[in-house]
Amino acid sequence: MPEKGTFNWAKGFVLDFALSDGMSKTAVSTKRYLAQMKGMFADDAAYAKMLPDNPLVYEFFELGAPENSGDIAFGTSITYPGKVGDEYFMTKGHFHTILETAEVYYGLSGEGFMLIENPEGDTTAHPIAPGKAVYVPKRYAHRSVNTGSVPLTTFFAFRGDAGHNYATIETKGFRKLIVAGVDGKPEITDNPRWGA
Repeated sequence: MPEKGTFNWAKGFVLDFALSDGMSKTAVSTKRYLAQMKGMFADDAAYAKMLPDNPLVYEFFELGAPENSGDIAFGTSITYPGKVGDEYFMTKGHFHTILETAEVYYGLSGEGFMLIENPEGDTTAHPIAPGKAVYVPKRYAHRSVNTGSVPLTTFFAFRGDAGHNYATIETKGFRKLIVAGVDGKPEITDNPRWGA
């Protein structure tokens, strides 16, 4: 039996994905607090008002897969409930460094959307919930948006050498935002800061 916390990428391994405590005890999370999301939300005044509390917006667990095209990187992502102004908590979102790379997300808990867009401007929001899988095609940036009242937890998988390009999104943002409408239901709207 392999030692707990070790992953044999050459011979295979079993990982305990029991999420009762947020994640397997064998993986370490990367946390993103509100202070690390500067420029991601459209409402600067609402962002500044929440900044002193600096809530945890999301975290993800990756297992350090070899960065080879033949390996599969996978893990879980947890986007917490909350809003900045009317805009729901979300992940930063990213393109893959190898743009021609797809990714799969599978809903484990909570509800929300996978917001995707390609460089040419095609944008779609796919609903995600427990038992639903979302296929993010190659060439599409993607971000998880939690529109519910409990953590949105997803399992993800992509090719090991895909890499992450956060810089494009940090610079330009997404073309669309998902906000709470006047009726309290999620709606997609144009991002007034896109490309500014």
